[in-house]
Amino acid sequence: MANISTAGVDPTKMGVGRAIAVLTSGGDAQGMNAAVRATVRVGLYTGAKVFFVHEGYQGLVDGGDHIRPATWESVSMMLQLGGTVIGSARCKDFQTREGRLKAASNLVKLGVTNLCVIGGDGSLTGANIFRTEWSDLLKDLISKGKITKEEAKTSSHLNIVGMVGSIDNDFCGTDMTIGTDSALHRIIEVVDSITTTAQSYLALVTALACGADWVFIPEMPPDDGWEDHLCRRLTETRKAGSRLNVIIVAEGAINKAGKPITCDQLKDLVTKRLGYDTRATILGHVQRGGTPSAFDRVLGSRMGVEAVMALLEATPETPACVVSLSGNQAVRLPLMECVQVTKDVTVAMNEGRFDDAVKLRGRSFENNWNTYKLLAHVRPPETKSNINVAILNVGAPCAGMNAAVRAAVRIGIIQGHNMLAVHDGFEGLALEKIEPITWNIVGEWTGKGGSELGTKRVLPGKYMEEISLNIAKYNIHALVIIGGFEAFSGALEMVQGRGKYEELCIPMVIIPATVSNNLPGSDFSIGADTALNTITSTCDRIKQSAAGTKRRVFIIETMGGYCGYLATMAGLSAGADAAYIYEEKFGIRDLERNVEHLTEKMKTTVKRGLILRNENCSSNYTTDFIFNLYSEEGKGVFDCRKNVLGHMQQGGTPTPFDRNFATKMGAKAVLWLTEKLKECYRHGRIFANTPDSACVLGMRKRGLVLQPLAELKEETDFEHRIPKNQWWLKLRPIMKILAKYKISLDTSEHTLMEHVISKKPPVHMTLTK
Repeated sequence: MANISTAGVDPTKMGVGRAIAVLTSGGDAQGMNAAVRATVRVGLYTGAKVFFVHEGYQGLVDGGDHIRPATWESVSMMLQLGGTVIGSARCKDFQTREGRLKAASNLVKLGVTNLCVIGGDGSLTGANIFRTEWSDLLKDLISKGKITKEEAKTSSHLNIVGMVGSIDNDFCGTDMTIGTDSALHRIIEVVDSITTTAQSYLALVTALACGADWVFIPEMPPDDGWEDHLCRRLTETRKAGSRLNVIIVAEGAINKAGKPITCDQLKDLVTKRLGYDTRATILGHVQRGGTPSAFDRVLGSRMGVEAVMALLEATPETPACVVSLSGNQAVRLPLMECVQVTKDVTVAMNEGRFDDAVKLRGRSFENNWNTYKLLAHVRPPETKSNINVAILNVGAPCAGMNAAVRAAVRIGIIQGHNMLAVHDGFEGLALEKIEPITWNIVGEWTGKGGSELGTKRVLPGKYMEEISLNIAKYNIHALVIIGGFEAFSGALEMVQGRGKYEELCIPMVIIPATVSNNLPGSDFSIGADTALNTITSTCDRIKQSAAGTKRRVFIIETMGGYCGYLATMAGLSAGADAAYIYEEKFGIRDLERNVEHLTEKMKTTVKRGLILRNENCSSNYTTDFIFNLYSEEGKGVFDCRKNVLGHMQQGGTPTPFDRNFATKMGAKAVLWLTEKLKECYRHGRIFANTPDSACVLGMRKRGLVLQPLAELKEETDFEHRIPKNQWWLKLRPIMKILAKYKISLDTSEHTLMEHVISKKPPVHMTLTK
């Protein structure tokens, strides 16, 4: 996140006297509108003038009506729209110097010296060429009498910032490009029923997210003899009781000799050799369609803010940069370094250096590939480890729990362990609801919502005696506990019980899985993304339900216990005017300000208002109270409706993000336990009593980390079941600025330019073994 109060500068004055133009270029991607909206609104917030460039670079060359001033209202109601509202076109003219001269002239006449480009690597490279030529273009324009020397002087330098909008996620330096998550949503909708094709990243994550039998990607061609291997794999899974096989082929997939591998070729192979009924489906443009996912809207909004700050902080010496996401952190990267690494991938593939190609693609891609290889291509060892690992789900069910169980079970079996399923959480551990769980049992679990193992909120405290007896009886050497706050507090009780019960001295790992996202030690928990998408799409539908009616405000109550994560993030992704949460105290004066602010806004062309309220944000300012307040104060301007979303937020099939995240977490947890068990093996038995033998596995900023429960205990507010520090609170000012509040946006972490080329990789725990 950028520090918007830069060295005593008032953020609402940073852009005074400056002008920013925003354009979308290349293939459209869902989430581009969120980025455009944020760029426009944050630009206006800083006092800058903002212009839309319609139809990409073509509009920049043609000028005139294609470059128009943007207003606050002109970007309302566009968050939920797919594609790009301001249009995107491939442009031959801009590739010529003559075209770029016209574009420069158009910008100079409007006083625009800041250009924000949302597109793929081709679009961003074009922007950089434009920037490097800028002073020469101005000289030419002066000599041709198109602009005056004064005009050239005030526009002497062009700042460029890029945001990567591309469904392919093939731009090096960024973990997720705008549009990728939405494309995965479309693909998974189809793959849950059939097979598909897509770009490498899309194919790879799809394979993880639907538990495919095989994936073909250009970066890693299969070994020679893959046809026999593939047929053997399919035969084995059929013998084991599977009735369906899924094979995923990325566009451009090749064999070691560089020859293409196509859908039809695979269909013929499987039909002729095995006689299986086989269907090939090519997805094509379906992947670009539909409304953007919650992730893409939040990503677009965060990147839009970062882009405006990068433009306004740039000096003539600053290289053109892209704003991007690394893990959960906004970063700025030199544009041309990213483009260079992206080109290096193609070179590596052409030269047959496939391992290099995967590495150059970046950490996220490499981790996905390694996890896929672990889960799909390894045959379980003949020799057993004689280790028994038990898995349980604790707390309320959420989408993605089953994907985590599946990954943990399969990685455990690959390590040679015996895997045990515990039904109904800690209570099941006490009441002996324990049975072996096999490779095939979990086969179809990735896309299933809820908890197949069954889950309860019961804590282990009153059952310690029975639990320790059953750990001994079933000879359990390690525990994987997947769940919400009860999983965390229950595991703490187990650790405290170690002093009395020696059987509890075994390694334990907690995988956070709850829609509330309220566990310490992790920025995200499994299930929160699915819940967020449910809330966002419901808000979209509720807003649409009022289309054609008079002005209307919706008051919507979300889940989350005392944690305001869902309300805040849904506020960002659905474009809320306010989101009331427990963590940010509010009183009658704040409510009054919010109502007045919204009433003023609704007197303009804005027709819809959205107010979110976390279920426990205040015991007195209830959803009914807030509904009544807005209804009374809005009389004559707008009317109100209220919705309590309830348990629908816990259900549904998991989103691609939750499936992929859960798969990586389940795999990592068991790999960590395997190492920990080696450390704790003494005199023929397992004894684990150190603080680091009971950990929470979480995503922190840029990677997966394991933190001892004892440390996290200090970071927790047990009364309200939330961490004492929550990263997403820093995103709340963005939500308010996008809702037209003139507040100060001061956050402590400053985003500096980082390098992609020849930098040492940061130290983090990856999923490689």
